[in-house]
Amino acid sequence: MDYNPSISSRREARVLVLQALCEYDSVGHDATEVLERGFNEYKSENNSHIFAGDIVANVLENFASMDTIISELAPEWPLMQIAIVDRNILRMAIAELVWCKDKVPEKVVLNEAVELAKRFGSESSPSFVNGVLGSYMKVGIAV
Repeated sequence: MDYNPSISSRREARVLVLQALCEYDSVGHDATEVLERGFNEYKSENNSHIFAGDIVANVLENFASMDTIISELAPEWPLMQIAIVDRNILRMAIAELVWCKDKVPEKVVLNEAVELAKRFGSESSPSFVNGVLGSYMKVGIAV
């Protein structure tokens, strides 16, 4: 029996985005290439590859401004003291809130970010991510 894993949902695509952004953030590998490598391991059943690529591209193009936003929303946490997983979940969620708002409702973005934090972050990650993104949605800082 052949095992043929597939990326069939945006949630699974977000996992690959998070992996690519964390690898970029920690060791400087090209996030687009890392994402592509991740998708090459799977058979994509829908447009999740395009969706994921758009998020990565928007994060990379607006990296500094997104980090400024995160710093403003969590002033008690210097950016480099925020766990790498949490930092990149916030970056990708803000990218979705800004550039995918016509495709994904805000509540879905927030829920998906919290779910990623539960799955890959520390015990305090979900509440931290929820708090920062909740503040972002209230304040609506422009990128």
